[in-house]
Amino acid sequence: MLKDIALKYFKNGYSCSESIIQACADEGICSPDLLPCATTFSGGMSSGCICGAVSAAQMVLGYNFGRNNRFNNNVFAREKAAQLVERFVKLNRVTCCKVLSSGLEGSARKEHCSKFVSEACDILEDLIKVKV
Repeated sequence: MLKDIALKYFKNGYSCSESIIQACADEGICSPDLLPCATTFSGGMSSGCICGAVSAAQMVLGYNFGRNNRFNNNVFAREKAAQLVERFVKLNRVTCCKVLSSGLEGSARKEHCSKFVSEACDILEDLIKVKV
């Protein structure tokens, strides 16, 4: 499962966003070229805002369903993106990294945030299955 691969990367030094992108690249769901982009998405876009796991999943949805790809359907891509956020919020109430991470740092934060990496992967896997 995607989440197992992502959690392996997450526990071995990758950030939340990097771990999801690398797992997706390993599974052929996105290009490994997205990995450098994901680096600045962790820590709430490096500012505590939207969760890096959510933003990485958004990148993968855009890669698969967005403009100038095989589907070229930005409306469908945005619908998928909205579904991702809606489902994540249903589980966690918010997408804000500062709130989700509960002020934790270091290994405690890493352990706490594993849940969000896992959930984002589960939602992403479900959304990516359904094609146009």
